Amino acid sequence: MPLLLKTSFWLSTMAVVVLSLLPVAYLPPQSFDIWDKTQHAAGFLVLTMLGLAAYPATPVLRVCLGLLLLGGAIEFAQSATGWRQGDLLDLLADAVGIVLGGGLGWPLCRLLAAASRHVRHQG
Repeated sequence: MPLLLKTSFWLSTMAVVVLSLLPVAYLPPQSFDIWDKTQHAAGFLVLTMLGLAAYPATPVLRVCLGLLLLGGAIEFAQSATGWRQGDLLDLLADAVGIVLGGGLGWPLCRLLAAASRHVRHQG
Protein backbone atom coordinates (compact mmCIF):
# COMPACT_ATOMS: atom_id res chain seq x y z
CA MET A 1 0.00 0.00 0.00
CA PRO A 2 2.73 2.56 0.84
CA LEU A 3 4.34 2.09 -2.58
CA LEU A 4 0.98 2.60 -4.30
CA LEU A 5 0.36 5.80 -2.32
CA LYS A 6 3.85 7.16 -3.03
CA THR A 7 3.53 6.31 -6.72
CA SER A 8 0.10 7.97 -6.87
CA PHE A 9 1.43 11.08 -5.14
CA TRP A 10 4.44 11.49 -7.44
CA LEU A 11 2.51 10.72 -10.63
CA SER A 12 -0.17 13.22 -9.60
CA THR A 13 2.49 15.80 -8.79
CA MET A 14 4.10 15.32 -12.19
CA ALA A 15 0.70 15.60 -13.90
CA VAL A 16 -0.03 18.89 -12.11
CA VAL A 17 3.36 20.31 -13.09
CA VAL A 18 3.12 19.22 -16.73
CA LEU A 19 -0.47 20.39 -17.15
CA SER A 20 0.40 23.69 -15.49
CA LEU A 21 3.23 24.39 -17.93
CA LEU A 22 1.71 23.20 -21.20
CA PRO A 23 0.35 25.84 -23.56
CA VAL A 24 -3.40 26.18 -23.04
CA ALA A 25 -4.02 25.06 -26.64
CA TYR A 26 -2.56 21.62 -25.79
CA LEU A 27 -4.75 21.05 -22.76
CA PRO A 28 -7.79 18.81 -23.05
CA PRO A 29 -11.12 20.61 -23.18
CA GLN A 30 -12.69 21.09 -19.78
CA SER A 31 -15.36 18.58 -18.87
CA PHE A 32 -16.86 21.00 -16.40
CA ASP A 33 -16.95 24.75 -16.64
CA ILE A 34 -15.46 25.49 -13.23
CA TRP A 35 -13.54 28.49 -12.06
CA ASP A 36 -9.77 28.36 -12.58
CA LYS A 37 -9.12 29.01 -8.89
CA THR A 38 -11.32 26.05 -7.96
CA GLN A 39 -9.17 23.83 -10.17
CA HIS A 40 -6.05 25.04 -8.37
CA ALA A 41 -7.56 24.49 -4.93
CA ALA A 42 -8.90 21.04 -5.84
CA GLY A 43 -5.62 19.93 -7.40
CA PHE A 44 -3.58 20.94 -4.37
CA LEU A 45 -6.16 19.51 -1.96
CA VAL A 46 -5.72 16.13 -3.66
CA LEU A 47 -1.91 16.46 -3.73
CA THR A 48 -1.88 17.33 -0.03
CA MET A 49 -4.05 14.39 0.96
CA LEU A 50 -2.01 12.02 -1.21
CA GLY A 51 1.24 13.42 0.18
CA LEU A 52 0.10 13.01 3.76
CA ALA A 53 -1.13 9.49 3.11
CA ALA A 54 2.03 8.50 1.24
CA TYR A 55 4.37 9.93 3.89
CA PRO A 56 2.54 9.53 7.22
CA ALA A 57 5.72 9.88 9.30
CA THR A 58 6.55 13.24 7.71
CA PRO A 59 5.28 16.25 9.68
CA VAL A 60 2.10 17.69 8.17
CA LEU A 61 3.58 21.17 8.07
CA ARG A 62 6.57 19.93 6.05
CA VAL A 63 4.32 18.32 3.42
CA CYS A 64 2.13 21.43 3.26
CA LEU A 65 5.07 23.84 2.97
CA GLY A 66 6.68 21.66 0.30
CA LEU A 67 3.51 21.75 -1.77
CA LEU A 68 3.18 25.50 -1.28
CA LEU A 69 6.74 25.90 -2.58
CA LEU A 70 5.79 23.70 -5.55
CA GLY A 71 2.81 25.95 -6.25
CA GLY A 72 5.07 29.01 -6.12
CA ALA A 73 7.62 27.36 -8.41
CA ILE A 74 4.86 26.53 -10.91
CA GLU A 75 3.65 30.14 -10.94
CA PHE A 76 7.21 31.39 -11.39
CA ALA A 77 7.82 28.89 -14.21
CA GLN A 78 4.55 29.86 -15.90
CA SER A 79 5.61 33.50 -15.94
CA ALA A 80 8.86 32.48 -17.64
CA THR A 81 7.26 30.37 -20.41
CA GLY A 82 5.89 33.14 -22.59
CA TRP A 83 2.67 31.20 -23.20
CA ARG A 84 1.35 31.02 -19.62
CA GLN A 85 1.07 33.64 -16.90
CA GLY A 86 2.04 33.33 -13.27
CA ASP A 87 -0.68 34.57 -10.92
CA LEU A 88 -0.44 35.20 -7.19
CA LEU A 89 -4.17 34.49 -6.89
CA ASP A 90 -3.49 31.01 -8.31
CA LEU A 91 -0.90 30.53 -5.57
CA LEU A 92 -3.46 31.69 -3.01
CA ALA A 93 -5.94 29.13 -4.40
CA ASP A 94 -3.20 26.47 -4.13
CA ALA A 95 -2.74 27.49 -0.48
CA VAL A 96 -6.47 27.17 0.19
CA GLY A 97 -6.39 23.65 -1.27
CA ILE A 98 -3.35 22.79 0.84
CA VAL A 99 -5.00 24.03 4.04
CA LEU A 100 -8.19 22.09 3.26
CA GLY A 101 -6.21 18.99 2.29
CA GLY A 102 -4.14 19.28 5.45
CA GLY A 103 -7.26 19.61 7.58
CA LEU A 104 -8.88 16.62 5.93
CA GLY A 105 -5.71 14.56 5.58
CA TRP A 106 -4.21 15.13 9.01
CA PRO A 107 -6.46 12.57 10.77
CA LEU A 108 -5.73 10.12 7.95
CA CYS A 109 -2.01 10.78 8.39
CA ARG A 110 -2.19 10.02 12.11
CA LEU A 111 -4.17 6.85 11.48
CA LEU A 112 -1.71 5.57 8.86
CA ALA A 113 1.28 6.40 11.06
CA ALA A 114 -0.27 4.48 13.97
CA ALA A 115 -1.05 1.53 11.71
CA SER A 116 2.51 1.58 10.38
CA ARG A 117 3.95 1.54 13.91
CA HIS A 118 1.60 -1.32 14.83
CA VAL A 119 2.71 -3.40 11.83
CA ARG A 120 6.43 -2.79 12.58
CA HIS A 121 5.97 -3.90 16.20
CA GLN A 122 4.22 -7.11 15.17
CA GLY A 123 6.84 -8.01 12.54
